[in-house]
Amino acid sequence: MKITIRLIVSLLLVAAGVAFVFTYLQVQSEREILLREFDARAGVVGESLEESIAGYFRANAMDRLRRFVDRFGRKAQLIGVAVYDSQGTLLVASRTLSGRLPSTPDQVWECITRSQPVSELIGNTDSAHVAAFPVEVEGRLMGAIFLYQDASYIDARLDAIWRSNFIRLLAQTFLIIVTTIIVVRWSITGPIAQITQWMRGLRTGKSPQLMVVPRGDILAPLTTEVTLMAKSLSQARASAREKARVRVEGESLWTSGRLREHVHVELGGRGLYIVSNREPYMHMNQGSSVECIMPAGGLVTALDPILRSCGGLWIAHGSGTADRETVDERGCIAVPPNEPRYTLRRIFLSKEEEEGYYYGFSNEGIWPLCHITHTRPVFSLNSWIEYQRVNEKFADALLEEIHKEESPLVLIQDYHFALLPLLIKAKRPDARVAIFWHIPWPNPEVFGICPWKQELLFGLLSADLIGFHTQFHCNNFLETVDRFLESKVNWDNFSVERHGQLTLVRPFPISVAPPAVVESKDEITIDASDRKRDILKKLGITSQWLLVGVDRIDYTKGILERFRAIQRFLEKYPEYQGKLTFVELGAPSRTHIKRYHDLMGELEETVDRINWPLQTKNWKPIVFLKAHHTHDIISQFYQAADICMVTSLHDGMNLVAKEFVASRKDMKGVLILSQFAGAAQELRDALVVNPYDVEEMADSIHQALTMNPKEVQERMERLSAVVKERNVYRWAANIVTTLARVRIPKATAAVEQ
Repeated sequence: MKITIRLIVSLLLVAAGVAFVFTYLQVQSEREILLREFDARAGVVGESLEESIAGYFRANAMDRLRRFVDRFGRKAQLIGVAVYDSQGTLLVASRTLSGRLPSTPDQVWECITRSQPVSELIGNTDSAHVAAFPVEVEGRLMGAIFLYQDASYIDARLDAIWRSNFIRLLAQTFLIIVTTIIVVRWSITGPIAQITQWMRGLRTGKSPQLMVVPRGDILAPLTTEVTLMAKSLSQARASAREKARVRVEGESLWTSGRLREHVHVELGGRGLYIVSNREPYMHMNQGSSVECIMPAGGLVTALDPILRSCGGLWIAHGSGTADRETVDERGCIAVPPNEPRYTLRRIFLSKEEEEGYYYGFSNEGIWPLCHITHTRPVFSLNSWIEYQRVNEKFADALLEEIHKEESPLVLIQDYHFALLPLLIKAKRPDARVAIFWHIPWPNPEVFGICPWKQELLFGLLSADLIGFHTQFHCNNFLETVDRFLESKVNWDNFSVERHGQLTLVRPFPISVAPPAVVESKDEITIDASDRKRDILKKLGITSQWLLVGVDRIDYTKGILERFRAIQRFLEKYPEYQGKLTFVELGAPSRTHIKRYHDLMGELEETVDRINWPLQTKNWKPIVFLKAHHTHDIISQFYQAADICMVTSLHDGMNLVAKEFVASRKDMKGVLILSQFAGAAQELRDALVVNPYDVEEMADSIHQALTMNPKEVQERMERLSAVVKERNVYRWAANIVTTLARVRIPKATAAVEQ
């Protein structure tokens, strides 16, 4: 209330001051205008009288002059007229001036002296206007005419201005008070009271972690910080409860806190460094502003929670349109933006480097080589040269970061950096280096297609640890090494020894962060049916069942086969037409590559062909949403879907399946999963299908829709237990533990000495 009163008083004083100044200026301006009008009128009258009075002077007809002056002095607003000779002596004056002219006015003397007209306002309140005009006969000054006019209406006019402005000030003051009270209560005191009540409830555990953002944007920064603080408090409470629960369960579940403590012990103060092509946060120009987004992809989903927990440095390619503007001189920035936990260093590439290293060798060569989806790999010498150059560029950046670290742990991610372990070990043999290969590893016959297969294997085998998603991929890698290199492959402990370097090859099935712990029983949750209704309303359609697919648009994801399965399902089970909609959230990717560009066109054409004969005004069988969707939006679709389809033709893991399971706290929803995705080995309670078999996928959709709700819940409970137990913290702990405890060869130790 005090701030409201202070604000009102301040506004009143300012308004009064402004009104006074502007009224004063208006009065002065009006007074000058009225004075000019009097001067002009007096000038006209004076000119009209001068000639007649000059004639009376020549004829010396004073009686006639007196009668003329009396008659003229009775005109409106003219109090009287007087005539003086050249010596300032009054000759004649109208009767109305009787008693008003005790002596010769100063204006008359000035007029006679200067032989020029003189005028001004006189009286205590400027109630009269006087003017004197010289009378000349044949160039000789004979006297002066003195006009006395009533100017009292000037005061009346100026007083009216002051009164009207005062009334206007009162009206403005009232409006200011009312508006101020409304605005302050609506935008400040009301939201503050709302935040205060919410924080009180949060402190006592009676409010949800998230709050409805107050009206307006005045308190938006405060709301953001308070929400982050509440989130941190919630996480701290959840962590405390989780620690207590974990102690009861015998330390069986890996959490963020447990990973943090574990890594601290295993590293013993050493740094943790991650290298990947894709960055966890990218800054994009959105009109006149810059927006920070989290790119789609399993790698980011898996690794970001790890560094959030443990801290460290992440080196990645800066691909955002505003990435250069947001980093320091070393290319570094603290992330996440609102609550920094670790450092991101961005490496910027030229168009030639990106074209050769990323689009060329990595994604037209290695990607189709490792994914057996009948897409021919393309290798070129120029792309291979750029691939080597970019690997050296990342190696230089990493070596710069670890030059003061003793035995740092380096986690290299994926097929973009097959040469990086060799480049690091050549300069820092004491570094413990692991590379995790996120995509499948093919059999030796397929890998033998690559012209530089030995160079890639040399680079990989410089690492202390190579990780794959499945044991099958580990076996393929060891068979490939055995086929193409002279080395000692130990099948008992799955390792390769070559030139004194021992490389362990292990399966580490990657996962996602476990579902967030509910902060309070009173936490507001939205039912899946309500979410579904909201989503369908935004899409402008009505449907009873919602199926969802979430993918980066890639020919390995089986999106085209999925569309055909939806078409076949509606053909086999026409009773579902108008009642079932499949929504594909597709993130455009690698559109520079012709195969990806053609795939986008083929997908759009297929959707149009399927929708055209079936769609109605309020329904269509397939909705294809092509955009980079945020994790929040994707999560809403997960939580609303009756079925999630993950039908990769060949995939190392595919974390979409695990993300879907992790999001379903309500234990509803059915997962249809490709047998060729690595996730199928762990998620046995999904409906596992052959994505090449359209009939089987169509029947699986029908099975999911007609499944007993109890069976749906039981399957999801078992899937959730697997994802919760085998989460990304456990994955990171296994890799860090294995790498930290790896044996450094004696030759390396000698180098360290």
